[in-house]
Order: sequence, then structure tokens, then C-alpha cells
Amino acid sequence: MVEPEKPAQRCSRCQTELPSSLLSCPLCGRLVYADRLKELARNAELASAAGDGAEALRLWHEALSLLPVSAEQYKIIQDKISGLAGSVNPGVNSVSVPRSLITMEKAQTETKKNAAGLGAIGLLLWKFKLLILSVLAKGKLLLLGFTKLSTLFSMLLSLGVYWTAYGWRFAAGLVISIYIHEMGHVAWLRRYGLKAEAPLFIPGFGAFVKIKQSFDNPHQDARVGLAGPVSGLVTALLAYGISIGMHWPSWAAIAKVGAWINLFNLIPVWQLDGNRGFNALTRSERLAVLVVTASLWFVAREGMLLLILLLGASRTFREKGATEDDPIAFSQYVILLVSLTGLTKLIH
Repeated sequence: MVEPEKPAQRCSRCQTELPSSLLSCPLCGRLVYADRLKELARNAELASAAGDGAEALRLWHEALSLLPVSAEQYKIIQDKISGLAGSVNPGVNSVSVPRSLITMEKAQTETKKNAAGLGAIGLLLWKFKLLILSVLAKGKLLLLGFTKLSTLFSMLLSLGVYWTAYGWRFAAGLVISIYIHEMGHVAWLRRYGLKAEAPLFIPGFGAFVKIKQSFDNPHQDARVGLAGPVSGLVTALLAYGISIGMHWPSWAAIAKVGAWINLFNLIPVWQLDGNRGFNALTRSERLAVLVVTASLWFVAREGMLLLILLLGASRTFREKGATEDDPIAFSQYVILLVSLTGLTKLIH
């Protein structure tokens, strides 16, 4: 059987642009071929009722090819196929199927799962292609922290703490992720001509960058603040891509925790990056952010979104907000919310 062609399209629920390799939307989770799957299921049931087991088996196999392995329907259809296989070919059941065939099916489903994950990574990295090129062009800046004894010592101290709790692979990845997040701030501070030291790590709490000057312009402050989560998102995406390509589960864990940490940083309160981004938004922009956050929570049920929603709503109705729209800060905030939430749910 030849799989039907899977053209590039948009998710019917959230309108996210989807590459052809995906079988479900990485952001809202909707099945790409939901309508076709309903049609196949209906026709398969009709074929079974008419006594045409071979046709029903063919239709269920086609439906299975349109489902991601992680979908609940995948196991249900597998069971239907196993049951039908015995009736269409007496003596053939799930027990008598050759081991090589089972191995081949597992390999195919694993390939599809990896292709879906890589497709989602490609989609999100494509959205941030200009940022990635900028980061690569400033690669030398990433080495700044390794020339500062205070940064290096605090980094090694954090590495030791995380190593004791989680093992060296996860610890190293987490420390590097936090470092790149903080260096995103440093890069934009220097872009605005402000002096900034390399980050200092606090074991168990992350890291921070000491700024020797303050901003009078909330829009510039927002660029600096949101540069951290943007850098963190790119790092998490790369870590997840490596975990899929190299089959390293620890890198998937690093990507998931990194995405969660950067989502936490979007909470609009205190010294968190989300506070600096929120300060640059007008009341109407803040309301739009709240609508996006509420929609994401309804789909993903990510608890961190509730904190962003509640604290953001409190500030929106207590404060006037900025006097001028900031479309850059607004779009960055929304893209980060959607991408980081999607990544936390994509990685299991």
C-alpha cells in the first residue's frame, strides 16, 4: 500500500503552518488528517458489517499510517487490525506474526515519530531563522563567560550541584542552556552600548546578569529582557533535535526543562524577563496576550500559563500600560508563549 501524499498545509484549529512530515500539530495537538481518519473509520466499519474483512483491514491500515504513534487512536486501530487479521487469514494472529514483521513495524512507527519531531523542530527553527543567524554571527560572545573567573567558578559550582542530583549529562546541558539564555541578555545590552558583566550562577536558582546602567526606554528594556527566553528557546529546540537525531533521552529532558524554565521567565512579575516585556505593551496588546495565554491553557493545560494569565490580568487591569504600541515586543512575547508551550507538550 502506498501512503497518500501529505502536502504542506495549515492546522485547521490554530492555523500553524505544518511541514508535510507532521501527522499532528506540534502546538495544539490536532490530528492533521482528522477528517480523513473519520471517513476511513466509517468506511471500515461499513465494510466489516458487510462481511468484507479484507477491505476493512485495508482501510484500517491506511488510517494507521495517518496517525502519530503517540495518539490514543493508534493502539485502538492496532487492536482492530489484529482482530481482523485472524478472521481474514485464519490461523494468523498477533501471536503467530513473524518477529521480523513486528520489528519492522516498530522501526517504521519509530521513524514516523522521529520524523514528526524533526518536522516540528524544523518548523520552529524556520520561524527564528534570522535570530539563529544573528546568534551564530556573534558566536565569539558566547565565550565571554569562560574568560571570567567569577562566572566560571559559579558555573562549575552549579554543575556540581545539578550533577549530584541528576547526573553529569543532564547537569551539563542544563548549565549550558542557562548560560546561553543569559548571554542573550548580554548580547542585546552590548548592542545598546550598555556595559554588562558575564552571568553569575546561583545553584538551584539559575543565573543573572548584573547591569551597571538602567534603561529609560521600556521598548529597549523589553528587547533585552525577551532576548533571554528567545535564546533559551533556540537552545531547547536544538537540544530536542539532537535527542531525536542521536537517540539521547537526556537531551530531550534538557530541552523540556529548558522550555519550562523559559516559559516560567515569561511571568510578568518582579525581575523576570516577562515583566520587562510586559512593561512595553499597551493595554490592548496586554489583553491580546491574555487571550493567547488563555487559549493555550485551554488546549495544553500547562499550569505555568495560569500564572502568566492571572498575574498578567492583574497588571492589565491595575495599570495603564505603555503609551505606544510595541509590535516587536508583542510578537516576540506571543511567539515565545506558543513555541515554549508547544515544546513542553511535544516532548514526553
